[in-house]
Amino acid sequence: MKINYFVISCIVLLVAFLGGQATRFGMEWYKTIDIPSWTPPGWVIGSVWNLIFILGAISVILFWNLRSKPSYFYWVIGLFVLNAILNILWSYLFFGQHLISLAVIEAFILGLSVLALILSIWPFSILAALLLIPYCGWVFFASYLTYSIWLLNK
Repeated sequence: MKINYFVISCIVLLVAFLGGQATRFGMEWYKTIDIPSWTPPGWVIGSVWNLIFILGAISVILFWNLRSKPSYFYWVIGLFVLNAILNILWSYLFFGQHLISLAVIEAFILGLSVLALILSIWPFSILAALLLIPYCGWVFFASYLTYSIWLLNK
């Protein structure tokens, strides 16, 4: 087993943990705000995020282990890192700071970063890119959900 399998998995777990901590600390506040009736239950949201983190880790590992690395390889790795930071930042803004309007903007930027990853990876590993499509779809859904929450609570 290559060391990057372990390191990448640990980084993904750290991102999930940090985002989860911000979410956990904001749950009391979340229970007091208005949310759309079509908001998925918490167990669905948690399950989807677990799947997304697993698929994302596999995607990064596949890209990292490419035999023929693109000239912009480190740019894409930097984009993965930026995406991880944006992922944590959304939880911090929304649940930690209760800044719903900023979380709307940040969620859209997060979605764009996932889309940029898919487009950057696609020419070199279609599988690694395809693994990120559920993440992209979920983040844009979450962006719309966040926007809807903002409308209900502004």
